[in-house]
Amino acid sequence: MYKIKDVFNLKLGIVGLPNVGKSTLFNAITKAGAESANYPFCTIEPNIGIVTVPDTRVDVLSKMYDALKTTYATVEFVDIAGLVKGASKGEGLGNKFLSHIRETDAIVHIVRCFEDENIIHVEGKIDPLDDIETISLELILSDTETVKTRVDRLAKAAKTGDKKSLIEMNILNTVLCTLSDLKPVRSMNMSVSDKEIIKDIFLLTSKPLIYVANVSESQLSDIENDKYINIVKEFAKLDNSQVISLCAKFEEDLSEMDDDDKLMLMEEYNIKEAGLNKLVKASYSLLGLMSFLTSGKDECRAWTIEKGTKAPQAAGKIHTDFERGFIKAEVVSYDDLITNTTMLKAKEKGLVRLEGKDYIMQDGDIVQFRFNV
Repeated sequence: MYKIKDVFNLKLGIVGLPNVGKSTLFNAITKAGAESANYPFCTIEPNIGIVTVPDTRVDVLSKMYDALKTTYATVEFVDIAGLVKGASKGEGLGNKFLSHIRETDAIVHIVRCFEDENIIHVEGKIDPLDDIETISLELILSDTETVKTRVDRLAKAAKTGDKKSLIEMNILNTVLCTLSDLKPVRSMNMSVSDKEIIKDIFLLTSKPLIYVANVSESQLSDIENDKYINIVKEFAKLDNSQVISLCAKFEEDLSEMDDDDKLMLMEEYNIKEAGLNKLVKASYSLLGLMSFLTSGKDECRAWTIEKGTKAPQAAGKIHTDFERGFIKAEVVSYDDLITNTTMLKAKEKGLVRLEGKDYIMQDGDIVQFRFNV
């Protein structure tokens, strides 16, 4: 009997200035009840919430097989205290909280794009670009300190002729030059091998970034032409980052409703997709992730893998023995199975394939792995 691995958690760190809607959005997408208040630093310890990734394919398969268990892919959100100018030097709640997002897969930067005289802005004005640059600078300064500390330590080993230390030190000196120009590490054209060498210092500005433009409900009707959102979009082009727009307060209201009321309110505002769905899709796209599926009476389940993953490595996500003893993968696409209504009919039409070790998994593949150990 094989014990199945825990589901892979995509981990996203939420950052932003105080009072931009960070904790409101966190509450909405996780329903975890993180405290939200109209003053800085209401989030004293990092709030962590794990949510399931909405996937109608899993729902359909679960009903088809009358599965005893349904398991979705998951995303872990880490919400830290609002940062202010000087955070990297200890201002506000300081650099301590930046450490909470060092091991996340990507950073979600909430940017205030709404005006509300009842909600104070820490800088006294609504300026999305200035807010972005403030947070970006703090992350760059924090990384600078991290790199300098590492270089100082490596220099001692490099003097003894340690080649590995010398190689890493040379890479980090190049990184330091980029940071000195106030540019993030992700803007560098680094080789895969160089990235691998320095990955264990978890540089904040090396992480993929998603900007979330937080608007008011009154802006939802003409969100495509909103001046603040367009400012964020233009900046994101230079940063090679993604942008989604939503109203955190609206999302929080939705999270407290049943499905019928939720659909009615979304139709009223012409909202086609909930904020969580948009954020998850943007994250998967940014990180090059996708899901394959396993199905049966016992369980229907989604598994998160990187695009380009081959069948044996996908099998290894379920259990290391599946990868070690991999023989073949029996594969049918989700669309082919649903079109033909049953696995038997799909097989009769030759749509169920046996794939070998070089098969590259596709999003929505329904797989049964054959292995022997």
